[in-house]
Amino acid sequence: PRATAASPAPTPPATSPLGALYKFTRPHTIRGTILGAAAGTLRALKDAPPGTQVAVAALAPRALLGLLALLAGNAYIVGINQIYDVEIDKINKPLLPVAAGEMSPAMAWTACGVAAGAGLGIVYAAFSPLIAGLYAFGLFLGTAYSVPPLYLKRFPLAAAAIIATVRGFLLNFGVYHAAHAALGVPFAWSPPIAFLAAFMTCFASIIALSKDLPDVEGDVAGGVETFATKAGTKKVLGVVVGLLMAMYAAAVGVALTWQGAFVVAVMAPAHAAMGLALWWRSRAVDPESKESIKKFYAFIWLLFYLEYILFPFI
Repeated sequence: PRATAASPAPTPPATSPLGALYKFTRPHTIRGTILGAAAGTLRALKDAPPGTQVAVAALAPRALLGLLALLAGNAYIVGINQIYDVEIDKINKPLLPVAAGEMSPAMAWTACGVAAGAGLGIVYAAFSPLIAGLYAFGLFLGTAYSVPPLYLKRFPLAAAAIIATVRGFLLNFGVYHAAHAALGVPFAWSPPIAFLAAFMTCFASIIALSKDLPDVEGDVAGGVETFATKAGTKKVLGVVVGLLMAMYAAAVGVALTWQGAFVVAVMAPAHAAMGLALWWRSRAVDPESKESIKKFYAFIWLLFYLEYILFPFI
């Protein structure tokens, strides 16, 4: 989805086909996918009954296959977006490989086809029908976001819902469920995984809001309506900061009131600190400066990464 297609910072031009392919996968989104997969797997191990801990060695091959499938799906979704967004990207993200002419349309289509085929092949061969179905559904949503005639990124609410569903719910629930299946443990919601699924779904919605802030010029030229083009960058920036601050306050409240379900000494102060850092960083943002907004968007992704790093310990 388009949330995974906005770069936090400019990337230098590629000097080789491999460099172009690397940029094509949108590395900042790849990092989020890797951290999400690792966090969900580690949490499943922590939540499993003691007798299943010896199955770690048996889990590793399945975990690696799952990670490869997730990375392939990630590459397909951000890649198909670049193919159909090429004219807009020439304004908003001119250093992306398709927009910059470093990757031909034929090469981009080939990369997307290989990624989608490999990902689907892995999940249908190695995982349950439920996981395979959820994976295919995620690819469908990513396609519907970018590809006509649906082209749902034209509609701000639909675009945000797709991003929240794919990067928020499907990724986190899918990894945790697949890890439980690999361990031979029946799936059950635990308070931490329920918190993560809800928190990251909300966080992905906020990424959906913030990703368009630096892209107003190209979106207007391309006729793509976003919250930023409708309400202006200053108002949307305020909403983004306010919603994230409310989420961090809610996380502290959950930790303090749902005692016994979380490690309060970790969860409460960590989220309070991230909320404070967000407030402090937001004070320096100039809503009239595209470069300032891009840097703040990169900071939001950093907070997104930190949530996954924190998750196994709460």
